[in-house]
Amino acid sequence: MQAQFIIASIEAVYEVILNHEAELESLDRAIGDGDHYINISRGLTKLMDLRESLQDLSVDESLNKIAMTLLSTIGGASGPLFASFFMGMAQSFQQPSDMTAKLYANAFSAGVEKLAQRGKSSLGEKTMLDVLIPVADEFKLAANKGLTSKETASALIVTAEKGVLATKELLATKGRAAGLGERAIGHIDPGAKSCQLIIETICKLILR
Repeated sequence: MQAQFIIASIEAVYEVILNHEAELESLDRAIGDGDHYINISRGLTKLMDLRESLQDLSVDESLNKIAMTLLSTIGGASGPLFASFFMGMAQSFQQPSDMTAKLYANAFSAGVEKLAQRGKSSLGEKTMLDVLIPVADEFKLAANKGLTSKETASALIVTAEKGVLATKELLATKGRAAGLGERAIGHIDPGAKSCQLIIETICKLILR
């Protein structure tokens, strides 16, 4: 994972999230606190300011710096969750190792596990984990099969899309949406949508 790819990912994700402002705000108004887009865009703006400082950092240093920045700038529950994800990933890159597909897949899974622990949540609760857990599983499967980076990226885009659509029919058990009971059914989770957009965007960079 080169520094330039991390920087390119930040730039691409920043643009995509800004372009989906109306959609994310609409989803969050329906079942959330109404501040999801504001918080995530604030965090991405700060990451854009970090780009130059990431140039000469190792992968784990870059991921930890991203984590600390998001923790201090994203409000609500999302900040600690996203920070936990990047800190979990960073730990996988601390020991010298060949940058293989299995390393990336294991790092992604470690990040998801850290996020799940922080949020005390799991699959099927109408959260971002309904995208992240299936993607982590698919990533590991693709790495074990020896798929190419482009084949893996294509598979992860499909998995993320299925995950976000699945949240529409789930009953929420976490956050504000949990208080809505069955009224939350029929709405896509905004955090899951953000994660799907982020994953799709980064995968498309690989597919170029």
